[in-house]
Amino acid sequence: MSLPFPRAIAAALLLAAAAACGRSGDRTSAARPAPTPGTPYVVRDTTVATTLDAAGTAEPIAEATLSTKLMGAVTAVLVHEGDVVAAGQPLVHIDARDLAARDSQVQASIASARAVQRDADTQARRIRALFADSAATRAQLDAAETGLAQANAAVAAAQAGARELAATRAYADVRAPFAGVVTHRFVDPGAFAAPGAPLVTVQDDSRLRVSVNAAPDAVRGLRRGMRVAATIEDTTVNGVVEGVVPAAGNVYTVNAVVQNPGRRLAAGGAASIAIPQGARAALLVPAAAIRREGDLTGVTVREATGDELRWVRLGDARGALVEVTSGLRAGATIVVPPAAAAVTGGR
Repeated sequence: MSLPFPRAIAAALLLAAAAACGRSGDRTSAARPAPTPGTPYVVRDTTVATTLDAAGTAEPIAEATLSTKLMGAVTAVLVHEGDVVAAGQPLVHIDARDLAARDSQVQASIASARAVQRDADTQARRIRALFADSAATRAQLDAAETGLAQANAAVAAAQAGARELAATRAYADVRAPFAGVVTHRFVDPGAFAAPGAPLVTVQDDSRLRVSVNAAPDAVRGLRRGMRVAATIEDTTVNGVVEGVVPAAGNVYTVNAVVQNPGRRLAAGGAASIAIPQGARAALLVPAAAIRREGDLTGVTVREATGDELRWVRLGDARGALVEVTSGLRAGATIVVPPAAAAVTGGR
């Protein structure tokens, strides 16, 4: 049975409208891409510490250039540059055979002085006994006591000479004043050593002293014993403030001591100290959320209309987070992609 003409037209219009709606829904679904895989992260204002990077140098905690008080030939050099030495270890030996002859003379003078001392002591005891029996005069007693005192002084002088000679002979063996590394060797066996001439330089680089200069306002909050972050040849380390002292030109010198286990940090290299300057507000996002395309950096922002890549400018890295200085606002939701996507940086 056929429908009346008006009803047929109405049914056709309804079918056409339904088909049009279906096509419109298909276009809307195609225009909105699927969400980016990953974990949503809401960006919020964060308070971060601000610092001033002051440049300087990292020097060894101790360094000594060794010499001798003797004048003689170098008979042995026991180390080379780069050798690690212990405190008290012999480094250079100087010929001191002439001191052996002087030692015999000193020992003979001590023996002679002691013989005179014994005789003076015996004489003094005898005069004291006679004086007690009124058989000796006061003048005789005083003379005997004076002779004994002079003999005692002669023995003391001879012994002092022996100690001085022993101290001088100790300079024949030049020893390391502390544990460290030999950085310079100035002589070889057969060279002539003169008093004060450099022989070997030893450096203790188990700790390094980082020294930087900064304006008075920048160091106002620093105190001895405070911990600060330092950088030595692009390696970030922790240091302890050793002192803050005024220097020339209306600046202050800040010294911080850095431990150097295994001597992995080179002494004498470029260094810096991050001097605390207070706090400020910042936007921090996970470093894994950063997308990189050449020199551009961006994040995936989740909007109501879908995810979009937004280019941003980055600041300092702070552990697993990185500061965004422009291109993003607090309250925005970004997508932290899975680890594999973060490593490849792909879409």
